[in-house]
Amino acid sequence: MRFESRSRFTVLAEVTLFLLFLAASWAAPSGGGYSVVKKISIPGDGSWDYLTVDEAARRLYVSHGTRVEVLDVDTGAIVGKIANTLGVHGIAIAPELGRGFVSNGKSSTVTIFDLKTLNTISQVPTGNKPDAIIYDSATSRVFAFNGGSNSATAIQAADGKVAGTVDLGGGPEFAVADGAGYVYDNLEDESLVLKINSRTLKVEQRWPTAPCASPSSMAMDRPNRRLFLGCRSKVMAVMNADTGQVITTLPIGDHVDATAFDSANGLIFNSNGEGTITVIHQESPDKYSLVENVKTLPRAKTMALDPKTHQLFLSTAESGQFEVLVVGRQ
Repeated sequence: MRFESRSRFTVLAEVTLFLLFLAASWAAPSGGGYSVVKKISIPGDGSWDYLTVDEAARRLYVSHGTRVEVLDVDTGAIVGKIANTLGVHGIAIAPELGRGFVSNGKSSTVTIFDLKTLNTISQVPTGNKPDAIIYDSATSRVFAFNGGSNSATAIQAADGKVAGTVDLGGGPEFAVADGAGYVYDNLEDESLVLKINSRTLKVEQRWPTAPCASPSSMAMDRPNRRLFLGCRSKVMAVMNADTGQVITTLPIGDHVDATAFDSANGLIFNSNGEGTITVIHQESPDKYSLVENVKTLPRAKTMALDPKTHQLFLSTAESGQFEVLVVGRQ
C-alpha cells in the first residue's frame, strides 16, 4: 500500500510537469525575449525613412538620403543600390511584375526600378512630397501618399501610367492594402483613418481614431480584418477594418513611426523614436496583451519585418555612422 501511494504521487507529478511543459510551449510564440542581435554598418550618414523586406528574393531595401541601399536579408551584405532618389521615403515592390517603386519626397516623383538588376526603368510625376508608398495586388496599382498636397497618386504598376489622384482632405501618413480592393490610410493631423476604394479611387469612409490621437503607423491582420494603428498619443489602437470601430487600445512608447504584424506568431511590433519596440500579443481578434518593451537605439523608429525569420530591421545613426539594427530572439 505504501509503494502504491508513492507511485501515484510520482505519476501525478510527472503529469503535472508535462502539462506545465505544454503550457509553456503553447505560450512561447507570445513570449518576449527580443533584443538587438546584430548591427549592420552602412557607409555614410544622412537621413533615412522606411525599410522594406522582399521575403522571396531575400532582399532588404533601406532608404538612405538620396539613394536606396539594397542588402541581403540573411547575411547583411550590401548587394546594390538605387541611386538618384532624392529625399527617398518608402519602397514598394510588385514581385509578380518584377518591379519596385521608390517615393522621392524632394523631386515629387516615384522611381520605378527592375527588381533583378536594380536599374531604373522610369520616373513618374506625383503630387507634392510623396512619402509612404504601397502596392495593391488587387488592382496592380501603386499608391504614393503625397504629404505636401494631401493626396495619393495611383500608378499602374505594369506600365507606370498615372491612373488618377485621390483627394484625402488631410495629411497622409502610412497605409496598407487589404488585397481585396481597399486601401487604408492614416490622416495624422486629423486623427482619422480613410477607407479608399482602390478601383474607383474614391474615399468611402472617414473614421475617427479616438482615443488614439495622431495615428502615424499602420499594419493589418487581413484574415481577421483588423487594423493596428500606432498613435503618437502613446497607444496602439485596434480597429475593425469593416466598421471603423476602435476595439481597444494598449500603451506603447513615444514617437511611434512603424507598426508590423507577425501573423505566424500573433505579435504586433511598434517601433518608437525614443529607442524601444513595444511588443503586443494578439490573443484573439478582439483581445490583446502587452508582452514587452525592447530596447533599441534613439531615432530607430522605422522598421520592417522578415516573415521568414521573424526578425525586425530598423534604421538609425550612431556617432555619425548610419546602420541597420537587427532585432530578434537569441
